[in-house]
Amino acid sequence: MNSLKLNDFLNSRQAPKGIDVVCKLQHFAIITYAVEPARFAGLFPERFKLDILEINGEEKALISVVPFIDVDFTSAVYPFPKFTMGQTNYRIYIIDKQTNERCVWFLGTTLDSWTLAIPKYIWNLPWYSGDVKFDCDFDDSQQIYLKYKMTTDATWAPANVELAQTKNAAIELAGFPDIETGLVYLTHPLAGFYHRRDGKLGTYRVWHKQLKVSSGYLKSASFGLLSRLGLVTQEEQQIAHSVLIEPINEFTIYLPPKVVK
Repeated sequence: MNSLKLNDFLNSRQAPKGIDVVCKLQHFAIITYAVEPARFAGLFPERFKLDILEINGEEKALISVVPFIDVDFTSAVYPFPKFTMGQTNYRIYIIDKQTNERCVWFLGTTLDSWTLAIPKYIWNLPWYSGDVKFDCDFDDSQQIYLKYKMTTDATWAPANVELAQTKNAAIELAGFPDIETGLVYLTHPLAGFYHRRDGKLGTYRVWHKQLKVSSGYLKSASFGLLSRLGLVTQEEQQIAHSVLIEPINEFTIYLPPKVVK
């Protein structure tokens, strides 16, 4: 893999319009696992290919669980009520062979909100309900999490994870030529693709500034979706490729999602 520079991917924010949304993501974490590429066979169309790494002489593909709380979720254009809701995304890192863009394939999302009805039934997104709870203690003076727990009571993707941090811990990203390349790969895909609930190929895009993530580590994890699909076993879930955390950031989400012809 060639080295990547964040400045090459930090595009100007496209002015929001229509029903575009802006939201802050609190307790934002990217919990990543490196597994054999064969496990993802058949999950996405031929248009895409896995973004492969070599780790300790073996080819690996990466999949991340991304939990956070949507804070101040609202219209980016018009005065509108603000919503708060827990959410967890499950994403695989891929390359769009038509554009050569690094992007992600969404297995789906759990959302703790009545507003789930809009993405699920109006836009046919692979989103599912879940009772998401965070129990976190962030130390402002040290700028680390003393406690980070997230649980999701759900049928589709039950989850239970506990993270922690050590002050000034270095970010380590195996398989990348340097840390900046790894951060581009893991924190800066702006396009996502997925199978809609009606089977069609869907996509949407986001925008955000450079994420100011820091290193964390995994104390325990149980992600029912990854176990059920045979992507990451329960035993493998206890050893993450990496854990990146940011207390809060802000995303712009361009809506509505599109159907890819």
